[in-house]
Amino acid sequence: MVRKNPFVIVFVCLISSLLLLSACSDPDPSSAEAKAEKKEENKFEKLAKEKNKELVLEPLELTSYSEEVGAALTNPEYKEFAANGKVVIEGKVEKYSALKSDYAWIKVRSTGDGPAGNDLEYYTQIKEGKFKQDIRFFNGEGEYKVSIQLPSTDSGNYYYDLASFTVHNVNPDTERDVTFTPFGQEAELALDLKSSYVKGKEVFTLEGEAGNLTESDSIMLKLNKDSEMWKHVIPVKNGKFSYEVPLFYGKGLHQLEILVPDKERDNYYQTATTLLIDNESDRIMSPIEFSKTYEERGVTLEYPQYGGEESDGTFSVKGKIDPKAEFGPETTHIYITTKKGEDEALDVIPVEDFTFDDSFYLRFGPGTYEVTLSVPEIKEKNSDYFRYYGFAKFEVESEGEDKRDLLPSRGVQSDAPQIKELADELTGGIAGDRDKAKAIYDYVAKNVSYDVEKLETDNFSWDDSALKTLDSKTGVCQDYAYLAIALLRASDMEARFVEGTAFGGFWPQNHAWVEVKVEGNWLTMDPTWGAGYIKDDKFVAAFNEKYFDPDQNEFEKTHNRKGISY
Repeated sequence: MVRKNPFVIVFVCLISSLLLLSACSDPDPSSAEAKAEKKEENKFEKLAKEKNKELVLEPLELTSYSEEVGAALTNPEYKEFAANGKVVIEGKVEKYSALKSDYAWIKVRSTGDGPAGNDLEYYTQIKEGKFKQDIRFFNGEGEYKVSIQLPSTDSGNYYYDLASFTVHNVNPDTERDVTFTPFGQEAELALDLKSSYVKGKEVFTLEGEAGNLTESDSIMLKLNKDSEMWKHVIPVKNGKFSYEVPLFYGKGLHQLEILVPDKERDNYYQTATTLLIDNESDRIMSPIEFSKTYEERGVTLEYPQYGGEESDGTFSVKGKIDPKAEFGPETTHIYITTKKGEDEALDVIPVEDFTFDDSFYLRFGPGTYEVTLSVPEIKEKNSDYFRYYGFAKFEVESEGEDKRDLLPSRGVQSDAPQIKELADELTGGIAGDRDKAKAIYDYVAKNVSYDVEKLETDNFSWDDSALKTLDSKTGVCQDYAYLAIALLRASDMEARFVEGTAFGGFWPQNHAWVEVKVEGNWLTMDPTWGAGYIKDDKFVAAFNEKYFDPDQNEFEKTHNRKGISY
């Protein structure tokens, strides 16, 4: 009987198990992908070698400037050669300390048309006399001309040719590197992008960092397509920036130039990098026009980002005010001018915690509106007028109804609960519009006293309004009109604010009154003059009905109508 060694049996079993596992398990997918990529790479390497066999590989020649600065190239070696998607440029400069710039300038030009443009430039830093740059071929397979230039030893921003060569790229992959000019590199600009050729649809999200810029700096964007151009300035916050860039000009290639501040010159920008964005949308949008005030007053408009938006009759704006900007803390409101043809309205929205986010009416019916956003003049003393400075202008398309004399408006909060409640109380049980209007005239004329001090001190405020008058029970002519119009509109009656002059003393003064539509006709009423009169610089309450639906001939002897204000 033969005695078997147990260790041999175990060893054989282990080998059998390993063979079984190997035969049954799936191959490593990542390993398979790597092999496929390697095979593809080898394919193009082989193509490049075959192409080089067809070419006459002549040594690369340097210009005479190489001798002047002691420059040499270790790579590439030939004037014309084939490559597999990438070429490394490497060289050195002995007299680098004499150069007026620390960057070699490498220009790559595609001899054929391609989706990613025809040119790409690299600025490669020269460190201790050495420079090295990988370049890729942005339009894939094809012929490319490459030139290398070195800085002048005499003057800044001037370069001399060092060498040029031709590359036949055999790889079809399109890789357009993100490259930065010296200005971009000195600003430590970085973008969340792997390629400077990207696809977009109507809007492109730009995000990046600028490690060497402060919050007092800004970045300029310049968008081009054909002969169209748009510029805009965006802030840098905590070394970062972001913006949704509208691709205004429809389908096709948009060039986005990103510029950083020139530290040597105030209010001047230099190109940091350029992106090519292929817009897949046919939609053409209207750029927003920004004025210098936008940057000077520290405004950031978050919405809208482009003009031509459609509306059902209301539109919203959203943005911020930089608290560190000039008059930032004093900017408590934004003026909004809406214009359609000859019709124009002015609205006011508040700024709270340096933020504005509110809506306004496009009150003149369907059509195209020109909207202007403005910041107020910060006044040192009181006045009876308000100046404001536009910072953005754009268009809006509205399909809303023409309800100009029914909708709430600046100073006329006809939708406020207090106003609606009082209007119901005053007109409840009254059938006719004339009697409703008379009830409102009576209330305002009897319950609001004239504020002589406000008139004499020009103590007018941007938030003068119907609610303010209802609360204080005092005001000047505009305040009487605001409250009367708010109550009339809250009662579903069309009413409007009339601007003009009135002759109540030695000379005419600015004045305001009301017109309300009754049974299809405009009825005039002046609750200010119906409330009483001024004697010895004091208001004397003396209600009268004379200025409710007055005889127009008599009324015009003291009142000169200039127009309607919205």
